[in-house]
Amino acid sequence: MNVAADRQYPGETGDNSYGQNLLTRVLAGTPPGEQPLIFAADLPSRVSRFADWPEWAHPAVVSALRAAGIPQPWRHQAEAASVAAEGEHVVVATGTASGKSLAYQLPVLTALADSHDTALYLSPTKALGADQLRSVTALTESEPELSSIHPAGFDGDTSTEGRQWARANSRWIFTNPDMLHIGILRSHQRWARLLRNLRYVVVDECHSYRGVFGSNVALVLRRLRRIAARYGASPVFVLASATTSEPGAAASRLIGAPCAEVTEDGSPHGPRTIAFWEPPLLESVTGENGAPVRRSAGSEASRIMADLLVEGARTLTFVRSRRAAELAALGARRILSEIEPDLAERVAAYRAGYLAEDRRDLEASIADGRLLGAATTNALELGVDIAGLDAVVVAGFPGTVASFWQQAGRSGRRGEGSLVVLVARDDPLDTYLVHHPSALLDRPVEATVTDPTNPYVLGPQLLCAAMEMPLSDTEVADLDAAEVLADLSARGLIRRRSQGWFIAADSDPHSSLDIRGGIGGQVAIVDGESGRLLGTVDAGRAPATIHPGAVHIHQGESFVVDHLDLEDGIAIVHAEEPEWTTSAREITDIAVGDISVHKRYGEVDVALAQVEVTHQVVGYLRRLASGQVLDSVELDMPAQTLDTRAVMYTITPEMLANGGIGTDRIPGALHAAEHAAIGLLPLVATCDRGDIGGVSTALHPDTGLPTVFVYDGHPGGAGFADRGHAELVRWLSATRSAIVSCECAAGCPSCVHSPKCGNGNQPLDKDGAIGVLSAVLAAVAPESTA
Repeated sequence: MNVAADRQYPGETGDNSYGQNLLTRVLAGTPPGEQPLIFAADLPSRVSRFADWPEWAHPAVVSALRAAGIPQPWRHQAEAASVAAEGEHVVVATGTASGKSLAYQLPVLTALADSHDTALYLSPTKALGADQLRSVTALTESEPELSSIHPAGFDGDTSTEGRQWARANSRWIFTNPDMLHIGILRSHQRWARLLRNLRYVVVDECHSYRGVFGSNVALVLRRLRRIAARYGASPVFVLASATTSEPGAAASRLIGAPCAEVTEDGSPHGPRTIAFWEPPLLESVTGENGAPVRRSAGSEASRIMADLLVEGARTLTFVRSRRAAELAALGARRILSEIEPDLAERVAAYRAGYLAEDRRDLEASIADGRLLGAATTNALELGVDIAGLDAVVVAGFPGTVASFWQQAGRSGRRGEGSLVVLVARDDPLDTYLVHHPSALLDRPVEATVTDPTNPYVLGPQLLCAAMEMPLSDTEVADLDAAEVLADLSARGLIRRRSQGWFIAADSDPHSSLDIRGGIGGQVAIVDGESGRLLGTVDAGRAPATIHPGAVHIHQGESFVVDHLDLEDGIAIVHAEEPEWTTSAREITDIAVGDISVHKRYGEVDVALAQVEVTHQVVGYLRRLASGQVLDSVELDMPAQTLDTRAVMYTITPEMLANGGIGTDRIPGALHAAEHAAIGLLPLVATCDRGDIGGVSTALHPDTGLPTVFVYDGHPGGAGFADRGHAELVRWLSATRSAIVSCECAAGCPSCVHSPKCGNGNQPLDKDGAIGVLSAVLAAVAPESTA
């Protein structure tokens, strides 16, 4: 066990006996013989660094902020606010609870106080937008000189009357990119008052805009800038971000214009104890092919949360899905009902899908202490002002370092000691991180990956832009979109006239574009008994997520799919509460197209290429909550093709033989290395394992060699394979370390097993995977294996 409670980090010192005592209590509840604590360290406190109120700030705004309990700003707040007030786009990238809101509230409210200027606020979640609206409303209501601003919300929860009032009266609209895309830009003539006077655009938690969603948001913001320019406005963008790598460059890609960055955090923070926790392998339960299975992170997190609540520690537990949030809360309540019944009623689940009034009540209950504990998805990760939490439990690494620190930062916001526990899932990335804590605690946060030039994203966005206002040749050239437009024109979707590019008269491109990642048609999920529409999923993901027999969760209700019709775009389900979950099994073929980057390292070749992936769902596994596989069910689903990008490497059979991997072991060795690499790519690219896929083969027809591919699971690519190619050595080194660190004998879900393997996780050669990765790294970067 690598427990280093005295580990030192840069910053101020600070006693955290409270956090250490909480960890001791949690350890006391561990069953005899188990040693799940892999690592612990104390992160010191940080002292405040203040600045004076800027001279340009409006006295009424300063008075309102002082009355709200802010005697003076921290340095980063004043610096970012001043850059924006001078008319320069700026991103402030500092930690959780560092008061980034003031960095935009100060210049926006100052500008709006004595003018007819307007502002727009964008957030990725409703909870965050509602929280910021409450804060700004309180400020404007406290000072008569700010009363004409009338901040108002405009999102899916806003009534028709509320939307009309906001459009007619509000000078600061709080919304999200989805509503900007479909509710404001599509009908921009109705929003002429807002757009004509638009002085500022606030983009909150901008690090969350990544991959296909981020690429779409980048193009939505470009559309906003061109429409604002039509009305004579040139707004300043103020962006707020978690601490990310190269925040200025990422923000510039997002808004399409140069952006200054402010990164030195002047806010205080109490000391924290960080603990990495790995549930044990279960002796009585086995998974696919008899592989060992760990106790689930969700059940472990429920037990830890219950122990913390008994100690009186206000606790937030982050989980990966809506269903997991419900189950974690139920688990903690069940444990508490046996030992502290009064506490059981002070635990709840919080997730998207609840009614707006229910969400607001839960947020208030967590903030004021009526609820002592809550299990939540990342819906409470961003921005919502919840102070006074004593502990945070993170059930499974949330996918990015930025998200981990956002979640961890929810604790200790009163400046006092706190505890953060990361509970590892049965997953290669989690295995790697708990055994290599420096990979999480000591390294920079990831750079945000976006690619607005992706033709599969750019095409639909161009149609929306052309419908809002004809595209000029200059705009087409600036976007490097001539080839994409030519394709759209050939399909009759857009046409060139002397005044520019015009969309077909009967088109409705806005409604068909899901900016959060759904590309292509949508499949409706309908309850066959009531006829109720439960939701939609894009057609590309439907075979793997709503195939016949799949368990589908909707707002806490469980359904089983009876029928999927891809042609008609409908899936029929019925209500059922099975004891198992399902995961699709797919078989995949891949063909290499254009190779954009290629380099040879002796007997190893590495490339970045356009590929055509053909995949077919051939069945699914049914698993109990323990991880035990009940059975495998076969399916006959149509094959689908995907044009995307992949990072790939080849290795000669001779080199493998020299490493002790004979011909008979090559398929299993490559297969295991591919699975583990998919699991570890999120370490270097801001993606989820579900965003990517992989193929390995002992003899690929396009290379004539043993080959491993890892590809983006989105048409055209989302930048993840490119990031893996750029960080190949760090990525594959971490992959090898994760396999070596796993305590299983021959492979398990914590290292080389994949939950969606079409070959039933056969063949897999754990030791062979280590050999393959060692050989590749020895060729590409000899120092990495020295």
